[in-house]
Amino acid sequence: MVSKKFSRRNSSDRKKSFFKKKPFIFLVGLVLGMGVVAAAYLTSVYFSTDESCMMCHVHPHVEDSWKISTHVNNGSGVKVHCVDCHLPPKNDTWDHYTAKLQLGLKDAWGYFTKDSADFDWDLKSELEHAVKYIPNQSCKECHQNLFPEGITPDGITAHLYYDENEKKLDLQCISCHLDVGHHNPNYTHGKLTGIPGQDGGAVVDPSMYFKEATVVTSFENYTEEVPGTAVSFNMIAVPGGSFRMGSPAKEAFHKADEAPVRNVTVSPFFMAEVEVTWDQFWAFYGQTMSEGRTLPADVYANNSDPDVDAISGPTPPFGFPDQGWGSGDRPAITMTHYAAETFCQWLSMQTGKKYRLPTEAEWEYAARGGTETPYFFEGNPKDFSGEGFMRKFIAAKTEPISEYVIYGANSKNRTQEPSAVKANPFGLKNMLGNVMEYCADKYSPEAYAKTAESVTDPLATEGEEWVVRGGNYTSDAADVRVAARDFTKHDQWLKTDPQQPKSIWWYSDIRGIGFRVVCEPGSVGL
Repeated sequence: MVSKKFSRRNSSDRKKSFFKKKPFIFLVGLVLGMGVVAAAYLTSVYFSTDESCMMCHVHPHVEDSWKISTHVNNGSGVKVHCVDCHLPPKNDTWDHYTAKLQLGLKDAWGYFTKDSADFDWDLKSELEHAVKYIPNQSCKECHQNLFPEGITPDGITAHLYYDENEKKLDLQCISCHLDVGHHNPNYTHGKLTGIPGQDGGAVVDPSMYFKEATVVTSFENYTEEVPGTAVSFNMIAVPGGSFRMGSPAKEAFHKADEAPVRNVTVSPFFMAEVEVTWDQFWAFYGQTMSEGRTLPADVYANNSDPDVDAISGPTPPFGFPDQGWGSGDRPAITMTHYAAETFCQWLSMQTGKKYRLPTEAEWEYAARGGTETPYFFEGNPKDFSGEGFMRKFIAAKTEPISEYVIYGANSKNRTQEPSAVKANPFGLKNMLGNVMEYCADKYSPEAYAKTAESVTDPLATEGEEWVVRGGNYTSDAADVRVAARDFTKHDQWLKTDPQQPKSIWWYSDIRGIGFRVVCEPGSVGL
């Protein structure tokens, strides 16, 4: 048996030996620790270079568009790198490195598990995607002076408004400056380069202008030719009739404001085959544009005068209303209800006919095209909708809805030209989806209950907001049902407008809104 004395001595010797080695172990540990820290730092530095970013983001939009952007080519000589925009500033150490870790893991996962050829890069370049990856504090870190030399008066107005209302608006710099980090030739901040006759916009040869409006002698489809412009568009003769307006409680995604279902009769009318296009709206703008920021009171007084022979039209908008998606036959968007009504007033004056916005009853009657189903084509909204728990496992059907409707599942997050869809039974295109359309009615959730069970040519005149119908390019299939109702959100849609008073012509915070016109047969002697 080993004595306790010997055991204690042996233990003591081991402790002395350990403590003699401890400085060495500590030194080795310190060196290794410093090496790990240095390696991590060098790795972090390397993966913060533009070259390392380009390894994962293998598509032309990133590198090529970045190199020709104002963040690289500018008078200051400062070259803004990927991490300068896509990560919080380094002085926010915790936010910077946690965001870097999260994005790095996401990029690495995508690089090894996904094929970049399958990505919709145009969609990823849109504002809705960009705001997720551009921390606002990074913009403010570089641009501490919001009023640099050379800023335009409109820029001063906008930046003052941002400076005073940043927290209330929850507005990010990228919302207005989408083109600065990655050049987009279709997006021009603060310039109206697509308007015919302005800043490089195509100028139409005056010899191509129509001299007279189309003469209508019977209740048949016709093509309107607008005198003094090169604009023409198709009008569809919609026969009068009766229908069941609204939706029954058993219809999928039915909402309370779609009831009670009523028997509604509408008189015959002409309706535009498609929504008012940019070509049509710019013709109106070019002939009626108000110089400067005309006071609303002056505009209202002029346009409400029955003896007026010249319409006061829109003032120049901030930014570019078509969002860089293209003009031409795409539906005109972002105008206010008042702007749409003024367009109708101008069109009436130009053609000698009575053009106006459709009533809500006319709109739904036309959209149904003689059908009584949720859509004017076959299909159950539950099958088309992307809503619901099961959609995480089973994809929604996209046929036949995609043949007739531009909506959230097929729009690529932007409006499309009318040729992208088929017409409804009346020959009307884009009644559902693409852009929401203004109606002549004021909105009330109880509007249907306030009238008789059977009614002829109803028009709601009480309410604060206007009815909009049809859903738009961001909508779920549930919200492009024929009976689905919506309304303007005037103050919300003007939230970021820096003008005082705010614009009566252009909305700053809604893109999927437009309109189509109807013509009264009585105005052409029918």
